[in-house]
Amino acid sequence: MAKRTAALPFEVQAAPGRPLGMAPRSFLRDYWHKRPLLIRGAFPDYVSPIEPEDLAGLACENGVLARLIQHDRASNGWAVSSGPFPEEVFPGLGDRDWTLLVQDMDKWDPDIAGLLSAFAFLPRWRVDDIMVSFAATGGSVGAHVDHYDVFLLQAQGHRRWQIDASDAMGHGKPPLEFRDDTEIKLLREFTATHDWVLEPGDMLYLPPEVPHHGVAEDPCLTFSLGMRAPSVAELMGDYVDTLAAEADEALRYADPALDAAKDPYEIDANAMTRVVEALNAVRMADADALGDWFGRFITIYRAAAGPGQGDGQPLAVDELSRALAGGLLLQRYPWTRVAWRRAAKGARLYVAGQSWAMPVPDAKRLAAAAWIDAAAWGALSAAGHDCVAALLAEGHYRLETPEEDMP
Repeated sequence: MAKRTAALPFEVQAAPGRPLGMAPRSFLRDYWHKRPLLIRGAFPDYVSPIEPEDLAGLACENGVLARLIQHDRASNGWAVSSGPFPEEVFPGLGDRDWTLLVQDMDKWDPDIAGLLSAFAFLPRWRVDDIMVSFAATGGSVGAHVDHYDVFLLQAQGHRRWQIDASDAMGHGKPPLEFRDDTEIKLLREFTATHDWVLEPGDMLYLPPEVPHHGVAEDPCLTFSLGMRAPSVAELMGDYVDTLAAEADEALRYADPALDAAKDPYEIDANAMTRVVEALNAVRMADADALGDWFGRFITIYRAAAGPGQGDGQPLAVDELSRALAGGLLLQRYPWTRVAWRRAAKGARLYVAGQSWAMPVPDAKRLAAAAWIDAAAWGALSAAGHDCVAALLAEGHYRLETPEEDMP
């Protein structure tokens, strides 16, 4: 196996219908979470659906997560500021050494969201967002590492990517210490093992903790598909909070078989055994309970964006049926995260931290459907109808008039 890994290429050419340059199964086995890969022509002749001016305009709007990173070459200093930005900022930035990054572009732009279909081999609940960056010539965010898998698609212009693949080459882990003189986490040391210039349509995949450094060769747009990878601290924090909120107050530390204390101030081994027993009494030993906790946790959006505007009162199911039969469509709010899981009885659909019981076919349909028309509605059970009506009231769906270009 070691010999096979060592022989794997770091660069491949994509083929029609194969944006990874190989079957997804091969990519997941040999590269995912293990080894960087440059895929030339992953999206051949790709034309960005947005222009830099569009990105700058969006970065001036409230509710948009945007950052501006500027590099002073003379001092090797870095300045970071967060949006929304006044429109007059951008004309004064000059034509070198700055980068604008805007998160969640897959929610703001349906054409960018369309890229996600090429990554359907990955669990959708693992996808965080597509971030878009515009970099003026020389623009960069410095040498750094990410703690999640990322696909970097060159959408416009050219960017030079340098990476340190020492670990994947069997040369040991690269140094990951950070500089202490910058606002952003930049590597103190960086030595590249590979150096590539990406053209529009080329894509670079990086597993977690691979040092990389991207610099714009000319004004360019880069789309970054980042995966959601909660830290153990995040998981534990939410898990413990859930346990504490749901724990029976009657469950307490107890010592009915207490021996006379040899030292009244000592916390002895028997006491610690009873502490462990008390903690174990509230753990989620039931697989369904654990699955429900994780489903709710993973569908809560990482930022503060809430659902759309709902009136708080579910539309009666028969009224909703008539509206859809009349040609209206239900559109899911782009920031609403969904996932589903097979449960002891049927399935559970998870929507923005909520859990709904329903038959498996309903859960599969609702998780996959960004739009619900009369036909999709008609295929749902009563449980599915009730769920959608309630979510509509909360703003997770909107009734819309279909447009000509809608699917």
